[in-house]
Amino acid sequence: MRVAGGGGGRGGWWRRGEGQRADAKAARDAAQEAFYELDSTQREVQLAVETVRAVEDEQTVRRTVADYQQIAARVDEVTVGYLAALDAQDLEAEELESSAAARARQGLEQAERQLQAARSELSGFLTRLQPLVDRAEAQLMKVTPAVEQAKRALLGATTALEAVRAAGMRADDLAARLAELAPELTRLNEGAGKHGVPDTLRRAEDVQRRAEAVRTAAEHLPERAREIDRRVGSLRTRIQALETRSEAVEPALSELRRRFSLACWQDLQHVPAQIPEAVRTARDKLAEAVRARDEQRWPDATAAIGTVRALLDTAEGSVSAVTDRLRQLNDVEYNPRQEIDRARFALRDAQRLAMSGRQTPDPRHAAPLDAAVGRLDRAVAQLEEAGRHPDYWHFLTELAAVRETASEVVAMIRGSH
Repeated sequence: MRVAGGGGGRGGWWRRGEGQRADAKAARDAAQEAFYELDSTQREVQLAVETVRAVEDEQTVRRTVADYQQIAARVDEVTVGYLAALDAQDLEAEELESSAAARARQGLEQAERQLQAARSELSGFLTRLQPLVDRAEAQLMKVTPAVEQAKRALLGATTALEAVRAAGMRADDLAARLAELAPELTRLNEGAGKHGVPDTLRRAEDVQRRAEAVRTAAEHLPERAREIDRRVGSLRTRIQALETRSEAVEPALSELRRRFSLACWQDLQHVPAQIPEAVRTARDKLAEAVRARDEQRWPDATAAIGTVRALLDTAEGSVSAVTDRLRQLNDVEYNPRQEIDRARFALRDAQRLAMSGRQTPDPRHAAPLDAAVGRLDRAVAQLEEAGRHPDYWHFLTELAAVRETASEVVAMIRGSH
């Protein structure tokens, strides 16, 4: 009976010991599951932090990383505790004591609670970080299309440049502009992970804009060359026409000197010498434009053409000034009354408008009109008193000033209504 009773006691102890071992193993399994969940959550948070780091400004990134590092330190602490609890007892040992199994279970259950608490803290941090993550992901989604658009623009520019070169045009300036984009393409290929999303997006936009400008310029080069050729041809024709028109300058000046007083033509004496010099300079500049066009220095060609045009405008104006002066003086000598009537009509028209709807005119309108009337009367009196060689040019400029005053008053009145 004692032997039997002793055997029964050993059987009960064994069952209790195996129950403690099973509980400890269950606690170990639960702790392992909590550890895997914590590890998964931490990887998710790390990805979120890196996403924010790639997009946000330095201050936001610094604050986010600092907050995460504090939590990560606590995660490391509970991980160390979990590993220590896991290694505290060999739950597979045959001679595992019941008390040891109980201690192992308690340690593993505490580790599980700490792991779950750390995971909850990580999850809370991720929830707070989510608005930044959403914004960053939205920005990241723009990166790939932007980079692809930039690369397509570069390809288009390269293709257009090769086409014009195949047509015999060097386009060295465009090639240089395209070469400047090579380092930018390298940075785009390195990605937003290295350079950040904002800088990558700005770089992609800049590369696309500059590449499209090169492509457009390359595509327009043939037309640009044809346009310069047209302008050169037109300017050659203008130079020839100017030389033909300038033949009338000396005879017209001779007639002015013979028939009218010095004051009527002295400001035009420089014209005969000015025209040949202008023609010579224009031809030289036009030759420069042709050389620049042949060398495909388009800005230089355009600048030289602009200079030629300005020279011809001035010279043509001088030629017209001589011939127009003779015509005007002939007209006023023949019939000065016509100019007087024109000036008086302009004054009367302004005076009627100034009195419209008024008993008395506005002093701002009346004063300049009264002064213009006096100016007209003086000009007419001087012409009548001048004798055989009146200063017709002074007379014409005075009457032109009178008409200008009348026009200014009319504009003033209409602008105030």
